[in-house]
Formats: sequence, structure tokens, C-alpha cells
Amino acid sequence: YFFLCHLSIVDICYASNNVPHMLRNLLGQGRTISFAGCGTQIHLYLIFALTECVLLAAMSYDRYVAICHPLRYALIMNRRVCLTLAAVSWAFGFLFGTLQASLALHLPFCGPCEVDHFFCEILAVLKLACTDTTANKVLIFAVCVCFLLFPLALILISYLHILATILRIRSAAGWHKTFSTCGSHLVVVGLFYGNAIFMYMGPGSGNSSGREKVLSLFYSLVSPSLNPLIYSLRNKQVKEALLKLQRRKRVF
Repeated sequence: YFFLCHLSIVDICYASNNVPHMLRNLLGQGRTISFAGCGTQIHLYLIFALTECVLLAAMSYDRYVAICHPLRYALIMNRRVCLTLAAVSWAFGFLFGTLQASLALHLPFCGPCEVDHFFCEILAVLKLACTDTTANKVLIFAVCVCFLLFPLALILISYLHILATILRIRSAAGWHKTFSTCGSHLVVVGLFYGNAIFMYMGPGSGNSSGREKVLSLFYSLVSPSLNPLIYSLRNKQVKEALLKLQRRKRVF
């Protein structure tokens, strides 16, 4: 639950950064944002996105230790290690998010400054610059390799080891417990990394097409909103509460 707590904080901050202003725009109460407000939105968006990339990799390592080395779990994943992994996730997110946002916001921008997106997304804002943004795009791609492909490779390696361990389990109860532990994390990883890689590393990324806008909306709003539901469904108490609610509906 330690890493789930940090993931919940990231998701809450993620949604809180974009949703209020987005709803204000959709409700027709003004579609303007100050340069400082737009810069803050980009900065926080990058920090939380990059933090979640590292945090999900740390969570996969936690599951690897829990399943492959259960007797040594308390020794390996002690409080110091958990705090270090969480601190590294936040530190990397803050440092590289600040670096990307600073380089993007120091560019000269031409009018009319109309962001062709639901919110201030970095690739959409770069299109408004009056100068060559190749260096910025190369940096974004390099950061994507480090924060998307590299953590995803670590996650896949962790789950290959987990799969090898699962195949040696004889009991059905052991299989069920293992899949219940890893299933929710795999779903979240698939949603998060799949959308992010397609958005920032796929062909034609940054063109602000309608499809990419929807993906960006899903990536920054729907996915963080689904995470608590995905993780809570594997909780025994939540399952029991849902069954009780279903029985009450049948009675009435």
C-alpha cells in the first residue's frame, strides 16, 4: 500500500492540474489562460507524468520481490528501500519535468497564441514557437526513451521472472493469489505506457490530430480516474461491499 499511496497522490495531482480549467473551457466560461498559468500547467503535467513512469517501475520491482523472494520480502523491501524508491521517482520527475518545461517556455512565441488542444500540452505549445524547436523535440524523445521504454523494459523483465515463478507453482490458490496481485498493476501499466508511447513516440506525434487529443485526454484524465477502481477491485473488503450492495438491490 506504500506505493499505491504515492500513485494515488500522483493521479490526484495529475487530474487536478488539468481538469478544473478544462471544465471551465468546456462550459464556455472563457477559453483563455495566462502564459504563467499555461507554463505552470505544462510544468506540473510533466512532473507528475514522469514521476508515474518511474513509480510504476518501482511497483513492478516490489511485486517481483513479493512473488519471487517472498521469505526475504521484508528484508529486501524495508522502509528505507521503499522511501528511497519513492524519493527517486519524485526527484527524477521534478528534475526532468522542470528541465523540459524551462526549455520550452523560454522559446519566443508568435501570435495568435491559440493552443490547439484541450489543455496546455507541451507538443501543442511548441507549435506556437517562432523558432526551430528541433532541439526541444529531440530532448522530449530522449526523455521518452529514458522514462517510457527503459522503465517498461524493467517492468517486462520483472514480469518474465514472475511468470517463471508462477509456472513452478502447483496449487490453484497460489496461481489465483499471484494473478490477483499482478493483474491490476499490469492493466495500469498497459493503459499508461501504451497511451504515452503512442502519443509521444508514435508516427506523426505532435500533430495535434483529433485522435491524439482524445488519447491525451484519456492519458491525463481517464487513466488516473480508473486507477483507484482497478486497484480497489482486487481488495477483498471492496469485493464484499459490492456483493452486499448487489444483494440489497435484488431485495428491493
